[in-house]
Amino acid sequence: MEGTTLSTPTPLTDVATVKAWFSPPLTSTTDDVLLNRLIQAESGFIRRWLGRDLSPATYTQTLDGTGNALLPLPNYPVTGVTAVTVDGVAVPPQPGDQPLAYGYAHDDYAVMLVGGIFPKGRRRVTVTWTAGYEPLPAILEQACVELVALRYRERDRVGLVSKAHGGETTGYLQKEMPDSLAAALAPYRRVAPL
Repeated sequence: MEGTTLSTPTPLTDVATVKAWFSPPLTSTTDDVLLNRLIQAESGFIRRWLGRDLSPATYTQTLDGTGNALLPLPNYPVTGVTAVTVDGVAVPPQPGDQPLAYGYAHDDYAVMLVGGIFPKGRRRVTVTWTAGYEPLPAILEQACVELVALRYRERDRVGLVSKAHGGETTGYLQKEMPDSLAAALAPYRRVAPL
């Protein structure tokens, strides 16, 4: 699969929202540049962990043919399909008033070829489509806020697994993200098509 995202993804949150999450909220502007950098990094991390971007965007990708009438698209929910070509030949949109006429249609996850199949083989189908949530699910912003706050707090203990002080030992998270965030984001993670 080869692809190009035509739209640039936006950060999943902003500095003001992150600062408000702290208790007490951060009021100084001293670390705003650092927080912005962390927001960019954690937004990218979440998108990579999900295996897709959920922001509204336009995509053009050349995909492998499936040998049937259904071609799952890697970014969803699909909100529109503007072009489909098979082996370099343009496929028309399926006329809505003629349900059996040849052409392409789509649902939330795939493009369908009515009256034909996508021939099996590498890089035979090019699709341009729009996909994403508008607005984004709130859990994405909250996960980004919590990861940014975690990384911000970790910056003076990078590499520490635990620390002893006053007869007690404090252990630090050694995972890429807390289990609670992974569980909350799991429903949005891309699942490989069968």
